[in-house]
Amino acid sequence: MMVEKGWTTMEQLVKAAKADYGYISGLTGALCARYPCLSAAPMGRSVLGRSIWGITLGMGRERVLMAAAFHAQEWLTSLVCLRLCEEIAAALHSGREWNGWRMSRAMAGRSLVFVPMVNPDGVQVALYGADAAAEYAETVRALGGDTHGLWQANVNGVDLNHNFNAGWAQLQQEEQKNGIVGPSARRFGGAFPESEPETRALTALCRRGDFRHAVALHSQGEEIYWRYGEHTPPASRLMALVMSSASGYRIADPEGLASHGGFKDWFIDEMHRPAFTIELGKGQNPLPLAEFDAIYEKAREMLLLSLMM
Repeated sequence: MMVEKGWTTMEQLVKAAKADYGYISGLTGALCARYPCLSAAPMGRSVLGRSIWGITLGMGRERVLMAAAFHAQEWLTSLVCLRLCEEIAAALHSGREWNGWRMSRAMAGRSLVFVPMVNPDGVQVALYGADAAAEYAETVRALGGDTHGLWQANVNGVDLNHNFNAGWAQLQQEEQKNGIVGPSARRFGGAFPESEPETRALTALCRRGDFRHAVALHSQGEEIYWRYGEHTPPASRLMALVMSSASGYRIADPEGLASHGGFKDWFIDEMHRPAFTIELGKGQNPLPLAEFDAIYEKAREMLLLSLMM
């Protein structure tokens, strides 16, 4: 893997003007070079062929997944995901306690998989405008790709967190009632479930990964979503309550167009195992980098618990 020269710590990355795909890829490589307990490989590719990196920490059989940046404007979640990965790896490497945890003991028999950027093409559009969509630029521009704060989809104009096969037909009806009938900057669920390579990459990882549970990072609202349909495991509510107690985040249910088609929904519905959406921070997307430290500090214990329960 190529390691971008100079990006060797999260502190350096957060000083960057924008956490784009290049920075995230460079940091992924640098972290793996620094910590022997980490390894990374592409778990799939985006519409434009960008690698969707998966980072594995540990070798235990009990596996937990954390994924971020499903939505283009929510690229700050990639930094949160990688900061958590780095701090756990550093604690394992040093043998010291971190946040009150002896990580060598906590990680015994366990492995964690981090996917810091599910939607790399969309992030580039959100940061740099329609020209970042290459051969899709004119279509993206026509859909509003140059409007700051608008773009959430991939370059096909599909909202990836509406593209999972969980209540998708019902979601499609709701989209149509709201005038969403084709590719859009946000909220279009695609022509059919898993129509997008980014969605297929994540579902394929889950189908072969045998994850105990999964966590999806989004922004914003300081909320935790924990249930979907009849297959929600009984333990999910207690896990959500523990996370809420650690962070002050509110336990909630998504409403309206956010009620179906999401990754968390699909994981619960297909795997019959716990999955959570954590809405980090408050404000308006994209949340500014200046708020990164405060968001991460408030959420740190919750995020650690979300992986270790």
